[in-house]
Amino acid sequence: MSHEQYENPLISRYASRDMSFLWSPQKKHSTWRRLWLALAESEQELGLTITDEQLAAMRANLDNIDFDLAAQHEKRRRHDVMAHVETFAEAAPVAKPIIHLGATSCFVTDNTDLILLRESLQLVRDRLVRCIYLLADFAKQYRDLPCLGFTHLQSAQPTTIGKRATLWCYDLVLDLEEVEHRLALLRFRSTKGTTGTQASFLELFHGDHDKVKKLERRVAEKMGFDQLYAVTGQTYSRKVDTQVLDCLSGIAQSAHKIATDIRILAHRRELEEPIEKDQIGSSAMPYKRNPMRSERICGLARYVISNQANGANTLATQWMERTLDDSANRRLSLPLSFLGIDAILIILANVCDGLVVYPALIERNLASELPFMATENIMMAAVKAGGDRQDLHEKIRVYSREAGARIKNEGLDNDMLARIQADPAFPKFDAEEILQPLKYVGRAPEQVDDFLADVIQPIRDRYAHVTLENEELKV
Repeated sequence: MSHEQYENPLISRYASRDMSFLWSPQKKHSTWRRLWLALAESEQELGLTITDEQLAAMRANLDNIDFDLAAQHEKRRRHDVMAHVETFAEAAPVAKPIIHLGATSCFVTDNTDLILLRESLQLVRDRLVRCIYLLADFAKQYRDLPCLGFTHLQSAQPTTIGKRATLWCYDLVLDLEEVEHRLALLRFRSTKGTTGTQASFLELFHGDHDKVKKLERRVAEKMGFDQLYAVTGQTYSRKVDTQVLDCLSGIAQSAHKIATDIRILAHRRELEEPIEKDQIGSSAMPYKRNPMRSERICGLARYVISNQANGANTLATQWMERTLDDSANRRLSLPLSFLGIDAILIILANVCDGLVVYPALIERNLASELPFMATENIMMAAVKAGGDRQDLHEKIRVYSREAGARIKNEGLDNDMLARIQADPAFPKFDAEEILQPLKYVGRAPEQVDDFLADVIQPIRDRYAHVTLENEELKV
């Protein structure tokens, strides 16, 4: 490894070898060769003069790519596809006359991209499922642990740790549904020709439209696709790329939200991400325990979200049957977005698998606010006893302001309930009894149970092959 050139940290630090391989030159160009083989096989099957010897030579040289030779050809030709046609032809000289027969460059480039999109989405899908499983297990474990809820990042009605985890988990479930949707709708370009009219193939088959259509379907089937895009220009519509990048952006948005919540809860010392025995939080402050994995998720997520605009702008600027200004952009936006999401989900799984909960601090933080939460129940009891709801509401508003000022200005305990108990407008009540936290979480525990049964179990049934084995973090 050279240390004198920039390295992409998505590959060297964050993403998996599996995702990195999918977007590697070896995977890309060996897929090109498989496409050329599928084309030649199908053309032979439909009557063109292509020998078994030529096909055998192609099959024998699908993976042994001379990248140095290809680079020399590309420097001379300034055309990557033709450079690899010539490199393949030198490896299988008997097949030289029929390699790329009737095809345009996008036959290999676009069809390969569709294959890579499919395989990358499948890997993302499995990583998503793993994160969903981990959060679901966490939600089950803490289904009935009361905690302070927040709206506007201000104290609100209590919920439970488990219920909050279902909110995180459900965002990922919605992302999973979108990934499944994109995979279900992903089609193949196949043999559409130079401007999408299939003119070259019609010429090869002497005007036989039926054979041209059969060729298109046979090549697609050989490459594992049973659906074709109805029409294309030279390329498949870049709308497909925007839909995929939107999908990846959605996952990044969900992960960012989850990681941000964890960072806020770490600040409150209620919840923390896992930490290794010798991990250092700060080079200057040895005592610090920073939520660095959640912060990394947020940083990578912002990058993936920003790539969403690349797909939109590329689609918007495709003139007529195609322009080439999409090429350089897509070499970056597609693989790097997938590498980014891959890294995000690896880190997120690591975090979710080792979340540390501090019930005592959660209870203390909730207890400091619970008297405010209890006032609604107290007010309803007073109304049942004959009180005026509006007058009681005003009294509670005044008392809550006074108690809040005491807490903020003097650092004293919350004496809200004592103020109410001293007011004869309110019936007598047992303060200890009324401050039982589970009285205020509504159906949160039961909602967790319903969520696990109705939403998570069908996912477990669909993806029984996905295990909880997590990718090891590199750094």
